[in-house]
Amino acid sequence: MKPGKGRKDRPKGVKSFGRSAGKKIERSAVARPERRDNRRDDRDSDKRFSRSDPRKSDTRKSDRRDSKPVFDKRDKDFKRPDRGEKRYERRGAAQDAVAGKNSVVEALRAKIPAKELVVALKTEIDEKVSEAIRLAKNLDLPIKEMPRRALDDLTGSANHQGIALVIKPFNYSEFSTILSSAKKPMMLIGVDGITDPHNLGAIVRSAAAFGADGVVIPERRNAAMTGSAWKASAGAAARMPISQVTNLVRSIGEAKKAGCFVIGLDADGDQEVSKMNLASESIFIIVGSEGKGLSRLVRENCDLVVSIPMQSDVESLNASVATAIVMHWVATERNK
Repeated sequence: MKPGKGRKDRPKGVKSFGRSAGKKIERSAVARPERRDNRRDDRDSDKRFSRSDPRKSDTRKSDRRDSKPVFDKRDKDFKRPDRGEKRYERRGAAQDAVAGKNSVVEALRAKIPAKELVVALKTEIDEKVSEAIRLAKNLDLPIKEMPRRALDDLTGSANHQGIALVIKPFNYSEFSTILSSAKKPMMLIGVDGITDPHNLGAIVRSAAAFGADGVVIPERRNAAMTGSAWKASAGAAARMPISQVTNLVRSIGEAKKAGCFVIGLDADGDQEVSKMNLASESIFIIVGSEGKGLSRLVRENCDLVVSIPMQSDVESLNASVATAIVMHWVATERNK
C-alpha cells in the first residue's frame, strides 16, 4: 500500500469517499456549529429587534376602536354605509361627481341636479362642509357617509377633501325633437372635439344668452354634460335643449334636410364671419377644438367654413369665445 493511501496515514477527522477516477474526495467530519442568530426565538431576546414603541398598525387599530365619530350628534338624514360595502360604484359606471369643498358648495348653490351628498367618514366638519350639508338639506338631497377609500373610487382619486356631490345623469334631448320644435329661422350650435367640460359649459351658456335653439355634442371624443360642464353653464343647461348624438356628420345631414345652412368655424376658414349674409336663414354653427380645429369629415360636410379676423400675433381664440363672437354677430344681424 502506497504512503498516504492507507487508513493509518489519514489525518484524524477525514473520511474517504471511494476511489472514483483516482481523485481524492474528502470532507471534514467536524460538524459545523448550528446557526441560531436568525431564529425568531433568538430575535425576541435580542435588543436589536426589540421595539419600545408600538407598531403603527397597532396604533391605527386602537385609534379606530377608541376614536369618536365626527358626527357625534348624528343627524337622522345621514345614511350609514352598508356593512358589506367595500367599494362605491365605479366612476366609469355612469357616475359623475363634483369633488372638493368649494366646488360642492358652488354646485349646490347653482342647484345642479344631484342624487346625493357624500361625506367621508371622520371628515372634519368645518364651515364649508357645514354649508354643504345645510344646502343639501334645503334641496332635500340624501346625505351619506362612506369610507374615504370608497370616496376615492367615486371621484377618481381626485382631491375631494372628504366631500363630493353625486350628479344625476343629464337628460339629453333628441336631435329630431330640437329640429322640429325650433323657431324659424333657427340657430343651432354643434361642437366637434371639445374635450374640456368648462369650455362646453361656457358654449352652452353663450348659446342660451344669444337665443340659440339647441346644442349638439357627439358621444365620442367630446366632453359630456358633467357636473363641471353644468357649473360652467351657470344654470343655462337647465334651459337649453342639448342633444348627444352618435354621429355628428349624420346630424349635419339631418340639419340640412331641415333647411339649415351649415357653417364651420375654424381659424383656417375660407371667409371671414363678418362678410356672411346668412342672418335671415336657419344656420347650424359647428365649432372645432382650439388645437385641432374641425375634423376632416365635419369640415367636408360644412356648406361654408368661416374664420374670425384677428391680429397676426394671436394664433387662435378659445372655442367658447369664438362661438360667442359668431352668435353675437348673428343675433345682431337678425335684430336689425
